Amino acid sequence: MNQVINVTGQQMPAVGLGLWKIDQDAVAEAVYQAIKVGYRHLDSAADYGNERQVGVGIARAIADGLCRREDLWVTSKLWNTYHRREHVETACRKSLEDLGLDYFDLYLVHFPIALSYVDFEERYPPEWLFDPAAQNPGMQLDAVPLSETWGAMEQLVQTGLVRQIGVCNYSASLLHDLMSYARIKPAMLQIESHPYLTQEALLRTAQHYDIAVTAFSPLGALSYLSINMASSKESVLTEPVVLAAAERTGASAAQVVLRWGLQRGTAVIPKTSNPQRLKENLSLSDFSLEDDEMAAISALNCNRRFNDPGVFCESAFNTFHSIYD
Repeated sequence: MNQVINVTGQQMPAVGLGLWKIDQDAVAEAVYQAIKVGYRHLDSAADYGNERQVGVGIARAIADGLCRREDLWVTSKLWNTYHRREHVETACRKSLEDLGLDYFDLYLVHFPIALSYVDFEERYPPEWLFDPAAQNPGMQLDAVPLSETWGAMEQLVQTGLVRQIGVCNYSASLLHDLMSYARIKPAMLQIESHPYLTQEALLRTAQHYDIAVTAFSPLGALSYLSINMASSKESVLTEPVVLAAAERTGASAAQVVLRWGLQRGTAVIPKTSNPQRLKENLSLSDFSLEDDEMAAISALNCNRRFNDPGVFCESAFNTFHSIYD
């Protein structure tokens, strides 16, 4: 049975399927198979470039009677180029249209980074570069206050397009600032978190404000090997304390790390299109970690952030733009 996380009175399945980097030609089938084996939480985003195909998988699952729309928790995210007030609703509607949905259970600000608007007809998703064909392409920042973006996000709730709103990749200081002006409080903080990046202070800050937390990249380096943002030597799955817990429980190393995330009180959204791993990642409720195992895994923290705009923006997009101290 999938555990749940309370999100301002709504029950969100604690284990979801992360859809980042699942190829367009594989994601519809992956979504269908995930729903078939019991997933009811899908984590999407405009920037992933596969929402139309995700929608095909959802529609097929509903048509085949595997679930109803109301059984699913679907999250999507506002991309950086749509932060201005006049673009937020349009961007949300575009994602809804691509996914074939009438509403989102949760809609998040993807990054606290505002980039200049790129029209859908020009390029979608627009990604990070303002003009990829330029002689020296780079990011083009836009001076949009985060408060303006949040006000437009609140309007999405009021118009019924989304049930809950939240943020991704925010620091504790940005959360404090957001809570000072939000009329509708953020329901969710989605952050990178795994045993090498435990983010204890940020989790406590979210807890203080009754904001639920979802951990993306909960298995650490695995999502970043193919894009050269991590090395195979950085796999938490080979750590002795993880392997010892796996041996004691009879679970896999990946299951141990995901279970660690759940027992910390976060939701987890591992990514896979492998049918066996889909089942494995969802099967986390028939064992638990002991206190000393939890502490030992948490002690692996070395503040290793794999998804850091302060690193990848400069190397990939010719623009240094740090959001973390």
